Amino acid sequence: MEALIKIGRTCYGILMTTIGINQLIFADFRPAILPRWPSWRTSPEIEAYITGVIFIAAGLAIVFSKKARLVALVLGCMFLAVILFWFLPYILFIQPHAIRHLGVWGNVGKTLAFCGGAFVVAGSFPHEVQGQETSRFLALPEKLIPFGRILFSTTMIQFGFCHFIYVDPISTMVPGWIPGHYFWTYATGVALIGSGVAIVLKIKLKLVSLLLSLMIFLWFISVHIPSAIADPVVDHGNLVVSSADALGFSGTALMIALTTAPSRANRFRSVKREPESALP
Repeated sequence: MEALIKIGRTCYGILMTTIGINQLIFADFRPAILPRWPSWRTSPEIEAYITGVIFIAAGLAIVFSKKARLVALVLGCMFLAVILFWFLPYILFIQPHAIRHLGVWGNVGKTLAFCGGAFVVAGSFPHEVQGQETSRFLALPEKLIPFGRILFSTTMIQFGFCHFIYVDPISTMVPGWIPGHYFWTYATGVALIGSGVAIVLKIKLKLVSLLLSLMIFLWFISVHIPSAIADPVVDHGNLVVSSADALGFSGTALMIALTTAPSRANRFRSVKREPESALP
C-alpha cells in the first residue's frame, strides 16, 4: 500500500514540476496559478521565473520525499492564499459581469484541487513522521489537512457540472475512435459529481476514490497525452500542463483512497457482530 501512496505523491509532484518548467519556458503564469491581475505588476516574467523554480523544487521534494510534508503544507497554504487574495477579488470585483458563468470559475477550481492535493500529500505521511516536524509554524496548516479531500472533491463536482453546461466543447475531447461522444460526456459528468459527493461524505470512500483515480488516469492516457503530443506548444503549452493536471488529480484521488480513514458510521457497520448461535 505504501508503494501506491508513493505513486500518488509522485503524480502530484510531477504536476508541480511541470507547472514550474512551463513557467520557465514561457515566462508567464498559467491561468490556474495566477490571474492576469493586478495590472501594477511590472515584472511578471521575473515573478514567473522565481515561482517556476519554486514549483520545480517543491515537485522534486515531493517526488523524492525530501521534507515533502513540510513542502506540501507550504504549497497548500500558498494556493489557498492565491484563491482568497487574488482569484476571488479578481472575479468578484474585476469581472463581476461574468460571475454567474461556471466556466469563469474553472481556473479557481483547478487551484482549489492543487490546494487540496497538497494537503492530501501532507496527510499521506505516517504519524511518526508528522510528529517529528510538528512546530508552531505548522500548527495551523496541519489543521487544514483533513479538508484536503473536500477541497479536491469540490473541484470534481464543479467539473462534473461543466460536463452538462458545456456539452459541445467537452464532447470534442472524446477520442474520435470512441462512439457516443455525448453519452460519455454526460456519463463522466455524473461520475465526477457522484464521486465528489461520495468522497466528501465518505460513502464507500476507498472504492469511489480508486475508481475516480482510474477514470482520470484513463483520460490522461487516452485524451490528454495524445493531445499534448500533437500540439505541445499551443497556448503556451496548455495541453501539456493539462496532461499533468490529469496525472496529478489521479494521484490525489489515489492517495485519498489509501490514506483517509472511514467515517465512524462506516467503521461501526464494518464491525462483524458475533452470530447469535455462538452466544452463551
